[in-house]
Amino acid sequence: MHMNDNWTTTSVTADLVRGAYEVERSEHGVLPHRLPARARAQCSDAQLAMAEAQPSGVRLVFRTRATVIELDALRTKMAFKGAPPRPDGVYDLLVDGRLAAQAGVTGGNVQTVDMTTGTRETQPGPIGTVRFTGLPDRMKDVEIWLPYNEITELVALRADAPVERMPDSGRKVWLHHGSSISHGSDAASPSATWPALAASLGGVELMNLGLGGSALLDPFTARALRDTPADLISVKIGINIVNADLMRLRAFAPAVHGFLDTIREGHPTVPLLVVSPIYCAIHEDTPGPSAPDFSNLSAGRLQFMAVGDPAERAAGKLTLNVIRDELARVVKQRIADDPNLYYLDGRDLYGEADFAELPLPDQLHPDAATHRRIGDRFNALAFGADGPFAFAVTERP
Repeated sequence: MHMNDNWTTTSVTADLVRGAYEVERSEHGVLPHRLPARARAQCSDAQLAMAEAQPSGVRLVFRTRATVIELDALRTKMAFKGAPPRPDGVYDLLVDGRLAAQAGVTGGNVQTVDMTTGTRETQPGPIGTVRFTGLPDRMKDVEIWLPYNEITELVALRADAPVERMPDSGRKVWLHHGSSISHGSDAASPSATWPALAASLGGVELMNLGLGGSALLDPFTARALRDTPADLISVKIGINIVNADLMRLRAFAPAVHGFLDTIREGHPTVPLLVVSPIYCAIHEDTPGPSAPDFSNLSAGRLQFMAVGDPAERAAGKLTLNVIRDELARVVKQRIADDPNLYYLDGRDLYGEADFAELPLPDQLHPDAATHRRIGDRFNALAFGADGPFAFAVTERP
């Protein structure tokens, strides 16, 4: 920590935070959440609790002349028993919309998950400081994108010049919900997840409700989407339903209808894009659940496998191909009464040919290059001239 008489210390308040559903006062400062307290109270699942508190797409935004900025933060980092440590989370600093610096924070808590039993144990640690120096000495718009994979309590913001609230950008707000791929799993940094890349290319403000392992058509998530102000909405549905082996065909279509009905209660005419799963070889025709393959875990290569039986499709077990067919059918049925509803086959974002060129390293999650490809393709298909979100595009950054 480097202090001098010219430093301005700013309490982190909700008006400096974008991309969070709400901001909770915590022991040390504030904790951004991506689901409201009422939703969190309706589910005791530890995976969901972790995912919604990991601040994917959440950023601090302000205007300042500062050339040095420090942020005190208490992280909670994930670890898996028996596996090598996961990479530290990255903070992206953007100046006037462009990546200017990256840094990390030390210390913090470590939550260790035993994947064989599902138990979790947290080892406490100290608050750390992330520091950015050498910024241009002029008034500028600054965004600090928080790590998508570390729960982050924001303690204090310091700078060598005053910090001002950023005025509204005037850009359309894009609200997106999906699985760990939308959450950002294995992207290079928080502004390089595919939704963040697509939002930057499309010139819109991102609100990312991608929830790792937890895109499960939960009614409380639908209500959060319903109650979030938005100009554009997309929902990516399917892979987590198969991962968890959560429901069978009989339950799936009514659950999709109910999810969309709830969103439409709050957003009756907003363009609403339903996106089916990207290509995932292990689950194209094999039902879930997914399970970790521990054979290479000690070498740092965690992979997943499908442990369902393809023969069980006859009994209503869901595969990605079954889900895509059903989503296309549901959307086609609804479009008669909902002209602002659209469907995108996830294989147009990442298909079998992409898998051959850029395979999913653990059989489920894309790497950094694939996030960029998906972001580019989503931008072209959704924000492009013929896309459902074309009207929202403002001046490109």
